[in-house]
Amino acid sequence: MFGSKNDDDLMYDAMSFMEKNQPKGAIVLFNKILKNNPKNITALFNKGLALNQIKKYSDAITCFYTLEEINPKDAAAINNMGIAMAEMGNIQGASECYDRAIKADPKYGPSYFNKGVLLDRLQDHAEALEFLNKAIMIEPKKPNAQFYKGIILGKLKKHEEALNCFESVCKINPSHMDALFHKGIELAELENHEKAIEIFDQILTKFRDNANIIYAKSRSKSALGEIPESLELLKRAIALNPKTIRSWAKAEKIFERLHDNEQFRKIVKL
Repeated sequence: MFGSKNDDDLMYDAMSFMEKNQPKGAIVLFNKILKNNPKNITALFNKGLALNQIKKYSDAITCFYTLEEINPKDAAAINNMGIAMAEMGNIQGASECYDRAIKADPKYGPSYFNKGVLLDRLQDHAEALEFLNKAIMIEPKKPNAQFYKGIILGKLKKHEEALNCFESVCKINPSHMDALFHKGIELAELENHEKAIEIFDQILTKFRDNANIIYAKSRSKSALGEIPESLELLKRAIALNPKTIRSWAKAEKIFERLHDNEQFRKIVKL
């Protein structure tokens, strides 16, 4: 009546800030709500998410821990606590959170996904794949677990299986450019360079100055024996990202045949 906002109005405004990717503004309003009601679970949860966004992980953990005390079955809160701990380097704590979240709600897919990602970073690829498969079973239409599974399979040189994963992601989400790119990479690994180049060209129509894609196309052109085109692409990629692309090119087996090529040596400073 006199211009002050109630908690519902504050929540609406706070969530508007979140939708606009303005977490700091949202936190101010969540704090006002929590001052009136310290156990407002919606405000606590979204404040935790906002704090994670601005990398205030310790404060985010406090929010999610409070939520777990209120409701030990709140898998989303426990899972996001694990994310904050992982970002802080507390691997053991993060792993325990994901396990608790899975126990709290065995059908909550993100906990399996995050556990899988964590295990992959610990080089336990086999168990990581088990958790990612569970995440896929629970949420088959979400691309993140399928995509990450493809990444791990690619690392393990299981290129046919990795390709299948990226193709599945592209069917679910045709605009998933990362999946499309990795589909091209796996095709190249399987020596289907013509098809890989078609995919790289498709992506380059939208991202013409992406050094990684130009480099990948250069590799495939070299593998097909199209050396002048390959070197021109390699030169272009290096101009966009000199240090990284030169390092990759020097170590790339496909380019070994060019180590005596004067133009290649000049481009990569071999």
